[in-house]
Amino acid sequence: MANPPGEVTALLGEMKLGKQDALARLIPLVYKELRRLAGHYMRDERASHTLQPTALVHEAYLRLAGQERADWQNRAQFIGVAAQLMRRVLVDHARRSAAAKRPSAAVTLDEPRFDKAVSIGQAEEILAVDEVLERLAHLDPQQARIVELRYFGGLSVEETAEAIGISPRTVKRDWAMARVWLRQELDEACP
Repeated sequence: MANPPGEVTALLGEMKLGKQDALARLIPLVYKELRRLAGHYMRDERASHTLQPTALVHEAYLRLAGQERADWQNRAQFIGVAAQLMRRVLVDHARRSAAAKRPSAAVTLDEPRFDKAVSIGQAEEILAVDEVLERLAHLDPQQARIVELRYFGGLSVEETAEAIGISPRTVKRDWAMARVWLRQELDEACP
């Protein structure tokens, strides 16, 4: 059964007001989408990977629950933040398992690459993408956010524009520029 229009937005508004039970009522409405996102992240991971999609969703949920008075605007923004948190979980996991190893394989940012974004199966690659994305965030926070939402979150141009509050045209322009910069940085990091 589909969710009534605006139900997710209404619950996000309640969360914004600090209502404690709003997140618990929201998660069942977006769980399928979050699980799909986690499945994409984990699709090509090795079979022995200690993190499973359900665990990834639950870890993201715990991190979402720990946020105090988030300023949720809409479903796209919420899913984008959840995607960001899943990325952080995977990066933290990769850091623990790969300690000081350097990246050894090239990573591409071809569109659409969401299904292969971090599911390549190598912790080094996850760390390489995270490292260059952090550098981009210092240079251009908006471009970094766009990359995060498009590449890691799997959001469309329109959903990304809505989540950030900019035009789709600006998203397309910044996405193109960020991909060129990131590709150059990744090529240097992953010869």
